[in-house]
Amino acid sequence: MPAVPLNPADLYDVRSLLTDEERMVQDTVARFTDERVLPIIGDCFDKGVFPMDLIPEMAELGLLGATLPAEYGCAGMNAVSYGLICQELERGDSGIRSFASVQSSLCMYPIYAYGSDEQRARWLPQMAAGKIIGCFGLTEPHGGSDPANMKTNAKRDGGDWVINGAKMWITNGNLAHIAIVWAQTVDGIQGFIVEKGTPGFAAQEVHKKMSLRASVTSALFFDNVRVPDSSRLNVKGLKGPLGCLTQARYGITWGPIGAAIACFTEATEYAKQRVLFERPIAATQAVQLKLADMARRITLAQLLSLQLGRLKDAGKMQPTQVSLAKWNNVRMAIDIAREARDILGGAGITTEHCPIRHALNLESVITYEGTETVHQLVVGREVTGINAF
Repeated sequence: MPAVPLNPADLYDVRSLLTDEERMVQDTVARFTDERVLPIIGDCFDKGVFPMDLIPEMAELGLLGATLPAEYGCAGMNAVSYGLICQELERGDSGIRSFASVQSSLCMYPIYAYGSDEQRARWLPQMAAGKIIGCFGLTEPHGGSDPANMKTNAKRDGGDWVINGAKMWITNGNLAHIAIVWAQTVDGIQGFIVEKGTPGFAAQEVHKKMSLRASVTSALFFDNVRVPDSSRLNVKGLKGPLGCLTQARYGITWGPIGAAIACFTEATEYAKQRVLFERPIAATQAVQLKLADMARRITLAQLLSLQLGRLKDAGKMQPTQVSLAKWNNVRMAIDIAREARDILGGAGITTEHCPIRHALNLESVITYEGTETVHQLVVGREVTGINAF
């Protein structure tokens, strides 16, 4: 009986390890990416605009706050399904996945995990429907790897809080109707829901970007911004923002797999068609070695994230495991994007092909929500028991 050909982008048949529901989620988001994202994303990247028209469609598919309960208008999916959503969206573009990641993991999650019943009822259904967009204000202009040293502060004034400070590199900042803002208080770091239009609150879009061009990045400014105590989240200390980041980083371990698969697939097809010295470059050892290494690294990343998702669904996932997967998988993807660009030769520098766009986007992904070095040191601390930060 002849062997069934393997899928080059899934050499270990990881898809067979998914449940029927998980496969259905992956297929649905894959169709959305193929039909709605890929035809427009090159132009969006070139023009530096986020495709706002996709937001209602993403909401309709249940991609916003996908793992939160149905009582808030969310899909109630498991962690593996959410990972597959991130993978397929980033196969389109990191900016599309970043939008969904921020909305879901950094904005809806803290309202669900740390918010009051009133906050959940007010915000979550509207956010799941894509009618309210959120952003996450943690990173500051002086640096993001040491959040305990944040300068933004909130001081109690009667029944209100007054916030002063600034945040930087904030995805969705100028799109957002609300911001989840973290600030120093006398009781430690606390989170606040700050609405657009609140006096003293301003967002300024960051331009001249060479990465995440199909995504809105902003600076946020707070000049005596007054919010009621009812806007405060019920969590104190770094566990609040770090808990949100762990949720988002989990999705980021899956997303770059999609970017890598897009680059690998395009490079493979190009190599079969590109003829030099009377044979396709795919027939050369040099190119086959590169493509084989891409397939190896994608396979390892797929297995890593799937096991991480199973651990998360079992309630056993640890932050160090997330750091290991984020470090490995983003490094994998950025290396593959660069190699794929090289295989495409001169054609690879244009956004008519995806590798250069993914490579540029991944320069941001490898930095945000914990730089590669930070995640390496998190793993180093785990294996040695010594903190080198």
